[in-house]
Amino acid sequence: MIDTLLLKKDSNGIVVITFNRPDVLNALDLATMKRFAEVVAEIAQDADLRAVILTGAGDSAFCSGGDLVELSQYPSAEDGRAFITTMGDALLMLERFPVPVIAAINGYALGGGSEIALACDLRIVDERAKMGFVQIKNALIPGWGGGQRLLRLVGYSRAMELLLNGKPMSAAEAHTLGLVNRVVEAGKAFESALEMAQQIATQPPEVVKAIKTLLQAGLHESYQDALKIERDLFPPLWADEPHLKAVEQFLNRRKGKIAQK
Repeated sequence: MIDTLLLKKDSNGIVVITFNRPDVLNALDLATMKRFAEVVAEIAQDADLRAVILTGAGDSAFCSGGDLVELSQYPSAEDGRAFITTMGDALLMLERFPVPVIAAINGYALGGGSEIALACDLRIVDERAKMGFVQIKNALIPGWGGGQRLLRLVGYSRAMELLLNGKPMSAAEAHTLGLVNRVVEAGKAFESALEMAQQIATQPPEVVKAIKTLLQAGLHESYQDALKIERDLFPPLWADEPHLKAVEQFLNRRKGKIAQK
């Protein structure tokens, strides 16, 4: 039996989750959704975690959303609520990981695939990739939290337009809209995401976590509360060993430059 979701962790604390149904453009059936939720919950408990990458098997798709062929067997409103709750809760947990999550978008990321990508902190996209909130073509709306994330990324009017027209967009169009961070040459999305994750893993972990915490606070808390959170995060880092070492190195370099004059 093929494992439809692959999980790998390296010695640097970088975890890679791969949607592994390339024969259906990595669309998610119900079993894979449940497995994804289990994996996300498992990773959330990993104290050694430094970064997470999501990608798709093959070179044609990141994830093309829910597998409508299989999901059509669950036609009731209760069925719909059950599987959007599974994915919605998993993506909310993913979004709130203490470390950066990177989507390596190596092909189609349509419908739910775009919703998954928007739950990540950073998005690196193959120049051939297509993204789009195409749910309206199936008489649906986003159900995994993608509508709210899209609104926060591009604003009300642009989000309204994207949800109503349901058109796939090119990597360049997604970049222009601010939906993705980088567009890379064909076949390089995962490689570029891994390079980014490795760079993140070299930084002091408490600083990386603090950066994500302060930005998440800005999204979800009032301005005053977010300011307080940011201000409370700073003092422990100021007194922590990585900062003290960085200052010592700076002062030594400065002394060296003065001595050369």
